[in-house]
Amino acid sequence: MPWLAAFLTLLTAYLIGAIPFGFLIARMRGVNIFEHGSGNIGATNVGRILGKPLGFLVFVLDCTKGAIPVALASALAPLFTTDLWTRGYVEVAAGLTAFLGHLFPVYLKFRGGKGVATGLGAVSILLPLPTVIAFAVWAVVLCATRFMAVASIVAVLVLCATHLRLPSSWDWEEPRTWFCLIAGTLVIVKHRDNLGRLVRGTENQIKDSSLMQQLTKSLHMLALGLWFGSSVFFSFIVAFSLFGSFDALTQQKDRETWFPQPIMYRGTADDVDPVKEQGTRAAGFAIGPMFLAYFALQGACGFIALATALPMLKHEQESRVHRWRVNFLIIAVLLVLVGWPLERKVSALRIPRNESTEAYLLDRGDAAKRDEMKDARAEFGRWHLYSVLLNLATIVFVTGAMAMSGNLPSGAGADQPGAQATGRLRSQLVDGDEASGGKTPG
Repeated sequence: MPWLAAFLTLLTAYLIGAIPFGFLIARMRGVNIFEHGSGNIGATNVGRILGKPLGFLVFVLDCTKGAIPVALASALAPLFTTDLWTRGYVEVAAGLTAFLGHLFPVYLKFRGGKGVATGLGAVSILLPLPTVIAFAVWAVVLCATRFMAVASIVAVLVLCATHLRLPSSWDWEEPRTWFCLIAGTLVIVKHRDNLGRLVRGTENQIKDSSLMQQLTKSLHMLALGLWFGSSVFFSFIVAFSLFGSFDALTQQKDRETWFPQPIMYRGTADDVDPVKEQGTRAAGFAIGPMFLAYFALQGACGFIALATALPMLKHEQESRVHRWRVNFLIIAVLLVLVGWPLERKVSALRIPRNESTEAYLLDRGDAAKRDEMKDARAEFGRWHLYSVLLNLATIVFVTGAMAMSGNLPSGAGADQPGAQATGRLRSQLVDGDEASGGKTPG
């Protein structure tokens, strides 16, 4: 019974995935989509030929036909107790079968699309978090390059990389890992013609419409705002608050019971304040784990801000402000790339600094331990100062880029040629339909 239910689920998944929504919607408008544009039945080609609303409709329908089979298998899973169902093999196989149905639909003699939207629908149920990350990267790369093929391939690679970072993904009996690898490979293979046209410089770009420009500017401003806000908040509020709070805590006469004062941090000593040192050590311990998230957020915001700033240059070639803004962003991104290994070095130097300080405070009369402590603290202080100055420089350049964002390009002149070309093609299709007495061409 479990195997029969699995077979019927997969058969249903294939038949759903094979529904050629792009072909059917184009046929309803009197167009044989195979004979126009790239000849693909996907949302990109439909949108290019018949307009963005129909292209978006095809995208949503293709996503849905990838998600429904996975959701159906998930709903049936509690009815069975075999590993086939409990480990998620049927769910993953349903998503993969729906994906293959789109690539090789039986209704069109196995001539299908590239499977990006259908695959997105499937993985959105199977791997929600990696899908969100991959979709965000897809949007950024699309805005930066205007090449749908490039955005799709990069998104697939990011999806696989995000999933493979999980320790459980390296269990080769994990079906979701196989789905990522198989579906990802098929997406890239189906885009081989696009890759060839990219190499030859003949690949079609997404029209630079007002909608695309608005999406690019929105992503740009969100990334810049988050970058600026998080940097200022972490550097001037979180850091000062933590160190100030722990320093104040060490100065209290009646300490909190959860923050005792060991003997080594009492009294006075040469070249170091033992009481203040305890607060500094506690604050450093609290703030240390935040640096990974801090630099990861800065790196992501920097990538998005720079990637979305570059396409804007072509709209305002005469304006120096936009070129300066891009230069500021390039410098800020480079500072982040340098700042992360520098912070790692500072963290490594914190260990001998703390150990030598502790050794001296336990034996304050030992001159050799005092000299060792002074050397370790001096080296740590020097590199820590470099790190702080680098962080402040990053904030300065990000602030400058934010200030210049008030001059973002607002024109949508680039949209007009594309709209005119699309309008001419639609007129030709309508004229051809009327001349043939209302018969469907192709």
